[in-house]
Amino acid sequence: LSGLDPAQPYFQDTPIEVRLDKSDAEFVDIIHTDSAPTIPYLGFGMSTAIGHLDFYPNGGKQMPGCGKNPISQIVDLDGIWEGTRDFVACNHLRSYKYYSDSIIYPDGFLGYACPSYDVFETEMCFPCPREGCPNMGHFADKFKGKTKNDFLKLYLNTGEAKDFPLWRYKVTMTLSGNHKVKGYANIALYGSGGNTRQHQIFEGTLQPDNAYTGFVDAEVNVGRVTTVKFLWNNNRLNPTFPKLGAATVTVQSGQN
Repeated sequence: LSGLDPAQPYFQDTPIEVRLDKSDAEFVDIIHTDSAPTIPYLGFGMSTAIGHLDFYPNGGKQMPGCGKNPISQIVDLDGIWEGTRDFVACNHLRSYKYYSDSIIYPDGFLGYACPSYDVFETEMCFPCPREGCPNMGHFADKFKGKTKNDFLKLYLNTGEAKDFPLWRYKVTMTLSGNHKVKGYANIALYGSGGNTRQHQIFEGTLQPDNAYTGFVDAEVNVGRVTTVKFLWNNNRLNPTFPKLGAATVTVQSGQN
């Protein structure tokens, strides 16, 4: 039984007899997309974990792409009716859009078990444990019987628009060069499954021989990495023309 952003008003913190609960089926998975408090944020969805698996994409409160200009959102590619609906309840409606995309991408929407979204953004909940990570949406039931806790909270990021799934990679780069500079470093991944755009791994003081780690939520499943493109910039003219390179780049896939 899959709950798509179960309603918060009149249902949150009520007895299990009157709301969705893990006791309602052999396997219950939940997608939380609008779990901010109803007052003052008009959150329509429940924030508490109530299933065997509870997924909180993007933290479960504010979905990417839902903060768009109201006019551009209402005059939507899918028509004014769908655009108006999304403007009124965009976060709430993301749950069924993620679910429908999950049917098309069986390997997408990996959820990482974590105490909170803030911790998910660190290295503590990466990569997947030995038993793997469940997939949010249609194929969540593949994880049936693998949960050890009463409730399992899972976090992941999604894209701003269809197609929504992203694949998470941890990238660690060690710099080479003669001088430290202030700037940023970007990485693009090329692989057997496709190529990513440039993703910023670090911004600040770039020090040769230092290692820098960041996460890439890639719009494709790169597969076997064949090439890494490294680019740095300091956004200003430097008369010493400093040179930096990547001595090593390590890419780790979240799923394996």
